[in-house]
Amino acid sequence: MRLTMRSLQIAAIVSAIAISPPLAAQEAKPWPDPSTPSVLPRPDFRFEGNIGRSIADSDPAQFPQPVQAPDGAPNVVLILLDDAGYGQFSTFGGGITSPTMDALAAEGLRFTRFHTTALCSPTRAALITGRNHHSVASGVIGEAATGYDGYTSIIPKSAGTIGEVLRQNGYMTAWIGKNHNTPAWEGSAAGPFDRWVNSLGFDYFYGFNAGDMNHWNPILYENRNLVPASADPDYFLTTDLADHAISWVRKVKTIAPTRPFFLYVATGATHSPHQVPEQWTEPFKGKFDEGWDAYREHTLARQKELGVVPENTDLTVRSAGLPEWASLNDNQKRLYSRMMEVFAGYGANADHEMGRVIEAVKSLPGAENTIFIYIAGDNGSSAEGGLEGSVNENLFFNGFPETWQDNIKVIDELGGPKHFNHFPSAWAHAMDTPFQWTKQVASHFGGTRNPMIISWPGKITDAGGVRSQFTHTIDIVPTLYRVIGITPPETLNGIAQKPIEGISFADTLLDGNAPEHRTKQYFELLGNRGMYQDGWMASAPASAPWVSVREAYDPDKQKWELYNVAQDFSQAHDLATENPEKLRQLQDLWWAEAARYDVLPLDGRAVERLNAEAMGRPVLSGDAKSFTYYPGQVGLAADASPRVLNKSWTITANVDVPAENANGMIVTQGGLVGGYGLYLKDGKPSFVYNYLSLDRPTITATDPLPAGKVKLELDFAYHGAAGEMGKGATVTMKVNGTEVAKGEIEKTIPIQMALGEGLDIGMDVGSAVDFNYQLPFTFTGQIEDVTVALK
Repeated sequence: MRLTMRSLQIAAIVSAIAISPPLAAQEAKPWPDPSTPSVLPRPDFRFEGNIGRSIADSDPAQFPQPVQAPDGAPNVVLILLDDAGYGQFSTFGGGITSPTMDALAAEGLRFTRFHTTALCSPTRAALITGRNHHSVASGVIGEAATGYDGYTSIIPKSAGTIGEVLRQNGYMTAWIGKNHNTPAWEGSAAGPFDRWVNSLGFDYFYGFNAGDMNHWNPILYENRNLVPASADPDYFLTTDLADHAISWVRKVKTIAPTRPFFLYVATGATHSPHQVPEQWTEPFKGKFDEGWDAYREHTLARQKELGVVPENTDLTVRSAGLPEWASLNDNQKRLYSRMMEVFAGYGANADHEMGRVIEAVKSLPGAENTIFIYIAGDNGSSAEGGLEGSVNENLFFNGFPETWQDNIKVIDELGGPKHFNHFPSAWAHAMDTPFQWTKQVASHFGGTRNPMIISWPGKITDAGGVRSQFTHTIDIVPTLYRVIGITPPETLNGIAQKPIEGISFADTLLDGNAPEHRTKQYFELLGNRGMYQDGWMASAPASAPWVSVREAYDPDKQKWELYNVAQDFSQAHDLATENPEKLRQLQDLWWAEAARYDVLPLDGRAVERLNAEAMGRPVLSGDAKSFTYYPGQVGLAADASPRVLNKSWTITANVDVPAENANGMIVTQGGLVGGYGLYLKDGKPSFVYNYLSLDRPTITATDPLPAGKVKLELDFAYHGAAGEMGKGATVTMKVNGTEVAKGEIEKTIPIQMALGEGLDIGMDVGSAVDFNYQLPFTFTGQIEDVTVALK
């Protein structure tokens, strides 16, 4: 009887606001809708008329018709920013202007209790499948995959994506921007391609296959093809992504105006590196001089005025280990304020570019029937810049801290192409106001609660409304299926499908008083654990995200906290001592959910998991120790490149040297934040080793190479024993068998060579490994082959 009454209530609401199908029809029908197919693809077309011996005695012919989306099916624009906190943008009370979000919120709804997984690719896997991140093998990023069921980074075919389901239900689909859901070892031209974006149900892809990307010199793909570097001196990645999103949607709607589209735009902003044109930073000069403590206070006051937090919300204490702004010296304050100004400009630019996409969609016919979903962050703001900030985040991922004394030397270059900079952890905590903790810490809302705005101009009538129902990333897919009128398939491409674990919140689009359907949700990331149920939250942080090398993890020694989040919005008051029975209940429930969703075994390791070889992750080359490359091999993915860390290796290059103007890259691996390069400059061969941007020792021959065919050899003799990491090396260079240069490298990269960049032959794509040349530094002679041999 209760279900019948609920259906009648929904039908009454629908009738009252005169909303048109498919939302109205779906809310009034049983779910799943039996009128849409539960098995995809549909059966092949068969002519059912009479066929005689000739056309004269046969029924009229019929062509198989393209699949039609349900009547009235809306377009969908899904925007996902990266590494953004709840208190970052002005629409939710933050200090970074976000006019696009403001305008969308004014015509739509702000969701104040929407949750992510605390890390990028886990959230993204959950977002496109409607299942919990461990259920789709994405308990952590692919670069840290461990091989257990919940942690392989390989989305199972039993968890089909919304792109594939919509595509087979008549939608045009595109994914623009960041793809962090293809296993890292499958990112090369050798594939396999069944887990690249086009094979995940998206007709068109333009973006990058990595966790982060240099915004000045990115490595991009259009579908499966490497995109040549732009010759535009003002090139910037976020603008390029917006341009391609606009171009695609205009093109397909012109060709097929009656077909709906699903456009997924995932920026690299505001993930590190914090890079942006200077004009975007200028308006924020001096805006953050009061520091992160004052920022948090001002932000909470604005949040209360906007109604995105309750009036009784208390500001949480500064997370343990973060410094007080007043404790800093003047130079630290100057540096950290500047880092925040750059970050603010970076965020403002991203919101502006997403505004261009939204306006382009709104200019198209039928735009009023478009659902815009704008999610500000796949997790909380990132604290991976460390306590003192960073100009090369790869140092953090190799376990090395940075100092403000070193970083202040390049204060005027921050945001530009020379650095992979990231602000200090305390600014990340401030971006997550009013909550505790940051990205990675799934136990607390600082890591998992993100702003979400939904607009549907032709349907939502509660313009400017606020929704406070507890929702999660996995709820997006079933909500869209429901409002579109699509049954989640039981079988997709011949594979039985896992149940959708998300729960539709479609009724909240119509009714601000709709009940909270998600009454429980587990959280886990790198050992940080949380359990929500019926207004209560148990939380067990495991480690501070600004600490890259961590103590051994023991789940039995974790301290659990307890919050009544129905009354304590920000998790400011720990009730674990007062209510041990409730805490025990939630702890037991967490273990049950962990067993159900492939969360186990728990693993609190951090940067140690980034070394693919040490972790035993797959490599397409198998046990091969020698790799011969030919001209045209550029943009080889990092995890498909030779694993040269912590061992000896050689390079043998057979080249034809021109008599004049002998310049250019022969072979390079990595880029701005770490790597090596063997190149000619004015005819002289040089080898540079980029030690995490801290040092670039270079070994150069005295004399130029002779013209004609030359055998250039480089021997990299590692000093460490098996298992020893980061030791030095002796580098010896030979020309036609004769030693021409020799030198020592004191330290080598121990864990991760670069971020998003691999190997190139004959030029340097992406960012430059050295500052001694201009990109793309194409070799002016001819390369026969280059062999990299591991010892």
